Amino acid sequence: MNNTVRLPSARRVNAMYTLLHMTYWAMFAAFAGYQTALLLGRGFTSGQAGVLAAVRCLAGILSQPLLGGWADRHPRVPLKYILEACLGASLLVNVVFYSARPGFGGTALLLLALGALELNAYPLLDSLAVQFIGAGVNVHYSLGRGMGSFSYAVACVLLGAQALRFGTETVLLTHGGLLLALMLAIFLYPTFPPEAMPRFRVGEQPHSIRYLLTGNPSYTLMLCAVFFSIAAVLPIVSFMVNIVMDRGGTTGDLGTALFLMAASELPAAFLFQFLWPRVGTRRMLTAAVFFMAVKPLLFLSASTLTGVLAVQPIQMLGYGLFTPASVYFASENVSPVDRIRGQSLMMMASNGMGGVAGNFLAGFFIDWGGVNAMLMFCLTCGIIGLVLALLSGQISKKY
Repeated sequence: MNNTVRLPSARRVNAMYTLLHMTYWAMFAAFAGYQTALLLGRGFTSGQAGVLAAVRCLAGILSQPLLGGWADRHPRVPLKYILEACLGASLLVNVVFYSARPGFGGTALLLLALGALELNAYPLLDSLAVQFIGAGVNVHYSLGRGMGSFSYAVACVLLGAQALRFGTETVLLTHGGLLLALMLAIFLYPTFPPEAMPRFRVGEQPHSIRYLLTGNPSYTLMLCAVFFSIAAVLPIVSFMVNIVMDRGGTTGDLGTALFLMAASELPAAFLFQFLWPRVGTRRMLTAAVFFMAVKPLLFLSASTLTGVLAVQPIQMLGYGLFTPASVYFASENVSPVDRIRGQSLMMMASNGMGGVAGNFLAGFFIDWGGVNAMLMFCLTCGIIGLVLALLSGQISKKY
């Protein structure tokens, strides 16, 4: 790093980064938490809703590595400007989605656009922190992500009450308002000075996706593990409305269930900061994969609404630990010049490909055999993910 470069204070970066996460995840809750309820309310079946949710995730697979690679090749273009462009376009798509009532094909195109624009924001948001961390600023990533989860939880409760009183469609209005708030927060976030980038970037070009995947088998195997792990847990979130209704709840109870799930991620932020220096990123990520395999098993055993609410805190040890662990794992296992693309690959394997496969198949399992059939599918994916994570750890010892 160039020592003559003046960087913003760690306090300012952390405060603004926490605000970014809180705003982003409230915005995310306004759509992702209620997309199935929205689609069912527009007359689509559970199977069709699963396909449409998968389409939204598919957009991330197609766009994230491309945008991440472009950002790596153009380091002098501030990431916040790229984020602003994505979110501004997303706001326009949200207006169209609220105003129109297209059929299956039109809805798929709109969700494809929303997924490409909003899911891309997630790895770029992570990269905003990674840049300052690489320049020596002490950024508390897990705290920001934990507060984002808490914001998601509060938003779910408020959105549940809003949907119950004013109708599910109105959450799209809140989604648009939060997009505007997020754009303002990004505008206020300190711009990372390009001259503060590590000197080893000079003359070194980012590598291809093929190089990243073939050059480190352990890393690639862990990407496969998180693919199956996310396929195990993301459908439970996407189809939480089906689970709640099947166990005797209402649309209002959906907000409570999502609140308990997301709020449990906040303690995970402090737990990660305590355990990470002691056990290492790989073990933390493997532990998260284990608890993501346990989650569908617990939901299978919950036969009442009370049981569904009682098992929500498992999110703390599963996805709650997974989020910071996956960010640090990707950063530690790729070259510094590939960190943005490395974050995009992790996001592509998890919420991208894992979300596509999980949501696509889960909807059909519900139509075929009900909620429990979907949960059995999720349990199978979780077990496969755990086996692959353990194999990744074994391979890493040989290198």
